[in-house]
Amino acid sequence: MSALSWLNAEAFTAFGQHIMWSDMIGNTIGLIALGLGWRRSVLTWPAQLLSGLILVGAYASAQLSGGVGKQLLVIGVALWGWRMWSRGRQEAQDGSIAVRFATWRERGVLLAGAVLGTLAVGGLFTLYPQLSWSPWADAYIFVGTLVAMVAQARGLVEFWFAWLLVDIVGVPLAFRSDLAFSGLVYVVYFALVLWGMRDWWLRSRASAQPALEGAAA
Repeated sequence: MSALSWLNAEAFTAFGQHIMWSDMIGNTIGLIALGLGWRRSVLTWPAQLLSGLILVGAYASAQLSGGVGKQLLVIGVALWGWRMWSRGRQEAQDGSIAVRFATWRERGVLLAGAVLGTLAVGGLFTLYPQLSWSPWADAYIFVGTLVAMVAQARGLVEFWFAWLLVDIVGVPLAFRSDLAFSGLVYVVYFALVLWGMRDWWLRSRASAQPALEGAAA
């Protein structure tokens, strides 16, 4: 049995849901990556890279082209984010990654990219139904994940808001696609996102305070 065949084989069945090895292992690593992101550790990026490589097989077996494309983008953005964080790891006073809120211009760019990207990808999936059985939800998650990772690579607190919006659609879609472990992990993601959002929010305010004091002086 090849490694790909083994990864897409059933690991176990729970409550009538068939859990695949690729779904379970890839999402577990993804969960670890999110935790590392909350801790602002550069190791979040190689973890996301590995998770993406494994989950390509899981989404391909579920015939979710958007999911496959999303993971390929995860791999590409993880390499870019790894480089960005490696270069900027000394920006915060404690030697870690500095985080901040996006400017209104940056928010506008992220929002416009999310809307236009979802329309483009959703239109493509609708035009070619064989690519995805749930074109608009698949496109929404595809583009939303990309937006979230770009925001994360730039150290923007809005990264967590983007993940929150992805989770809202990702949970039901994963269960409907027979990717039960993905659905369960998305639920855990939701809790981690709220926790991480609060932590980055407080840190962004703490980082901005010395700058304001310096300006006042």
